[in-house]
Amino acid sequence: MLIHSASQLLTLAGGPQRGAALGALNIIEDGALLINGEKIIAIGTSAELRAAYPNEPALDAGGCVVMPGFVDPHTHAIWAGDRAAEFEMRLQGKSYLEIMAAGGGILSTVRATRTSSLEKLITQTRPRLQAMFACGTTTAEVKTGYGLRMATELRMLQALLALNAEGPLELAFTFLGAHAIPPEYNDNPDEYTDLLCETMLPTLKEWWPSQAPDLPLPFVDVFCETGAFTLQQSRKILEKARALGFPLKIHADEFDNLGGASLAAELGAHSADHLVATSPQDIAALAASDTVAVALPCTPFGLAETHYTPARQILDAGGLLAIATDLNPGTAWCENMQFAIALACRYMKLTPAQAIAAATINSAAAVGRAAQVGSLEVGKQADVLILSVSDYRHLGYRFGGNLVRTVIKKGRPYPV
Repeated sequence: MLIHSASQLLTLAGGPQRGAALGALNIIEDGALLINGEKIIAIGTSAELRAAYPNEPALDAGGCVVMPGFVDPHTHAIWAGDRAAEFEMRLQGKSYLEIMAAGGGILSTVRATRTSSLEKLITQTRPRLQAMFACGTTTAEVKTGYGLRMATELRMLQALLALNAEGPLELAFTFLGAHAIPPEYNDNPDEYTDLLCETMLPTLKEWWPSQAPDLPLPFVDVFCETGAFTLQQSRKILEKARALGFPLKIHADEFDNLGGASLAAELGAHSADHLVATSPQDIAALAASDTVAVALPCTPFGLAETHYTPARQILDAGGLLAIATDLNPGTAWCENMQFAIALACRYMKLTPAQAIAAATINSAAAVGRAAQVGSLEVGKQADVLILSVSDYRHLGYRFGGNLVRTVIKKGRPYPV
């Protein structure tokens, strides 16, 4: 299939973009690309490719923007139930501790998820993934973490494997057994930390090949935060995961600066995520590493907070910056990466070009897939968006809608 007559073909060629280089879209005016099977095999101007491949089936982009599919590198898309009542309590002035005392917070979702069957988890999660895909996300990371015990965490992974097999949205998997201290270990979080290290992670290592023999091991993530896991506990869990061969991620500095970002850089984690309260020292550590700083602008927006990830400081230091939705039931029920881009432009002071690069090639790096997706280059997977606008700057400029006209996943078009 030859896609031609793009007003702007955003290739983002050249790999992840660090520091001041962020925002290199590498635009081809009146661009075209040729797809064979699941791969891109040629890129150039419409005149060049139509002359070289006159007999190929053609898809006219109609003078619209053509770009890589979004990669959402941080979501909690699988859960049961909702927390609409908790949202109303926040609006009434209830504090987080008051909401927790009333049975709300992460543990509310844990209770609902623990009692859900595999089929219910699949049924409730599928529409969220479909909405993400319709808004242009072609690859998404999804975390467990609402089970906090082995049986439920594995059930969540089973559901995600089934949904990944259904497609068309392609998933990257993360085990987040260290999302919170479960209520049964509330008085002894070190005991739960030991359970994770000595039982849950080895069990996952043994279980995964029998369920997903052709897929790499999932990421292991930890919520390093006041009220969740301490820096020492986080180090213990991540070092054990690394010793078992798991790739690493970390939630860090959402509310307090505990040093989780520096830990991620030290251990070679693929990403450190949230990073609202990150210190200059931690920013320098990230910038000196290949760990991607993943900003989640929908989360402070969802909480009506005024502090966002210090994107300019991260870029000034030479860091790798990505953005994600943080799709979750408590603070950011948002499936749309276009809205994350709009927020990043307004509250993190990114240009549309920088936000687009952060949502494609850099976010692909955050899930270890920059060699396969995140840009339009010969040999890479044909994950492509055709927008309904002729200028890429409408991403970021506009918000609350969907500018995607067609999603192409692995060479197959899906009209929106």
